[in-house]
Amino acid sequence: QVQLVESGGGLVQGGGSLRLSCAASGRTSSNFVMGWFRQTPGKEREFVAAISRSGGMTTYADSVKGRFTISRDNGKNTVDLQMNSLKTEYTAVYACAARTGLFSTYKRAWDYWGQGTQVTVSS
Repeated sequence: QVQLVESGGGLVQGGGSLRLSCAASGRTSSNFVMGWFRQTPGKEREFVAAISRSGGMTTYADSVKGRFTISRDNGKNTVDLQMNSLKTEYTAVYACAARTGLFSTYKRAWDYWGQGTQVTVSS
């Protein structure tokens, strides 16, 4: 069992930057592949980024490649998502997730979820 708590969301102007953080407690986060998803009202939750247990491998949704960077600090049990050059269409609730298996962009494959943090990008 692992508990995930996100922080760092807020309101930012288009073109700006924001850094989200996810703190894991319970089982050591290094046991899990970690990821970020986002969801807007009326839409399916969509994959944003994931990082391997060691942090040596990452994968991103095409829509955020070159703009977002996922990283982790296993000593602190945290996973961050640095978001640059933000667009209004990135407005969503961003949630941290953990899974015991390999990388997956399929939301139902993930085992644990945080409550999410709201990111609003204004024009």
